[in-house]
Amino acid sequence: MDKKLIIFTDLDGTLLDSGYSYKKAAPALNLISAKRIPLILCSSKTKSEIVFWRKKLRNIHPFISENGGGIFIPRKYFKSDGQVSGVSGQIEGDYYIMKLGADYTGLRKVLSELRSEGFNVDGFGDMSIKQIADLTGLKNADAKRAIQRDFDEPFLFKGNDKQIPKLKRRIRAKGFNYTQGEFFHIMGDSDKGRAVEILKTLYSGEFSKISTVALGNSLNDLEMLRSVDYPVVVQKKDGSYDKSFSSRKLIRANGIGPDGWNRAVIDLLETLIF
Repeated sequence: MDKKLIIFTDLDGTLLDSGYSYKKAAPALNLISAKRIPLILCSSKTKSEIVFWRKKLRNIHPFISENGGGIFIPRKYFKSDGQVSGVSGQIEGDYYIMKLGADYTGLRKVLSELRSEGFNVDGFGDMSIKQIADLTGLKNADAKRAIQRDFDEPFLFKGNDKQIPKLKRRIRAKGFNYTQGEFFHIMGDSDKGRAVEILKTLYSGEFSKISTVALGNSLNDLEMLRSVDYPVVVQKKDGSYDKSFSSRKLIRANGIGPDGWNRAVIDLLETLIF
């Protein structure tokens, strides 16, 4: 294959299982590393959380936080230093950062307005570290990283399911967007797909010809999967596939979470590289 392969992946329920382990994906991860294939973490997680997982994975590549809210590019990673025409960015510490998402204080304000309108919603910003840890299964230290948010607010909706369409309409009427992964999310004019497209532009500038893979398992991965050549959906914990995905080119991984992730990546690498 004469194209540079780039892989984008969700974390929760995809590369990480419900116990936050990627052990079953280790063979594919080792192969990716040996082939020097960029692996881009693209998650609803915060910068702080993703930095933690990048260290564990020994990952040196750009990453996308909070459902496409922010793109973090290690300084001097690209020859262009990460600059893309029409997209503003800035250097902060070790990264060139493109802030695509809404300001977090604005998201918190909208959630408060929704409560005053009668919707029973609670965001991460309304919860203690212990409450988030109990809710997510995270350790307290991990839950502390999960509330360091910039662009996206996960929230619980405790109302009747019949209210969800109205809730979505009210969020959009206020100028914000909505998606769903493990939790409901309120966000600005950003999504994983837009962030992926920006990084594809940067990688194309480096390698001229690229081929892209993305792996996800939930509705909030939909735009990311639509943006790549080889979209892969992995099975949820109950063995099902998210019904949001219907593309004819969709690849359905044979396995739950990191097990399916591992099998799909190895199969694709055998097809595209070997």
